[in-house]
Amino acid sequence: MVDPGDRRRSRRMELRTTGEERALIDRAVAVSGTDLTEFVVTHASEAARRVLADRQSFGLDATALEQWEDLNARPARELPGLAALFRRPSPFGG
Repeated sequence: MVDPGDRRRSRRMELRTTGEERALIDRAVAVSGTDLTEFVVTHASEAARRVLADRQSFGLDATALEQWEDLNARPARELPGLAALFRRPSPFGG
């Protein structure tokens, strides 16, 4: 579990690059006015947010949104199999 209050950079990461990749990164660091750690962490974090955003939110065009709203406006229905499943003990304990 990650402590959101822990803002210190105390976790270490190691990675391997080719000479060409390292030279490219070093040039970018030099023109960015920051250090290697700040550059890599900032850009890797931005890339991670983009990757995860594709899996956390989605957009719909007007037609698809209307279909989605129609589905969500339907009344809930009984699902006996699902109710039975929730009555069973969890296979994970607790």
